[in-house]
Amino acid sequence: MELCRQYRIPHSLFRGHGTGTWTDLDRRKALAYEAYLKSVCPTCGTRPEEWDENAGGDEDAYRAITHRCIGCQLITDRQKSVPDGDEGHGVKVLLIPSSVHAAMELARHQH
Repeated sequence: MELCRQYRIPHSLFRGHGTGTWTDLDRRKALAYEAYLKSVCPTCGTRPEEWDENAGGDEDAYRAITHRCIGCQLITDRQKSVPDGDEGHGVKVLLIPSSVHAAMELARHQH
């Protein structure tokens, strides 16, 4: 359903059936998926039912772990060099592949 939502196509078309017209079943599936998405916590990605034993969940359903993303670390380090105040307004830090950066530098020096 995630891909159907992303491409805005009915589930029946995704499965290779039908003409691409939204059937009643396609609409019910799409509405159910939207309801499901609304129940997911935007921060942790879990749903209350997953923790609620009365709803078939388990209070130990997940474990919190740590993970270091080198890309996020590089962004955070570079953000420290963004000036405060008006000079830093609108400045974004992003990652680009090293090969793209090298090509951009080469093009900049040739002009």
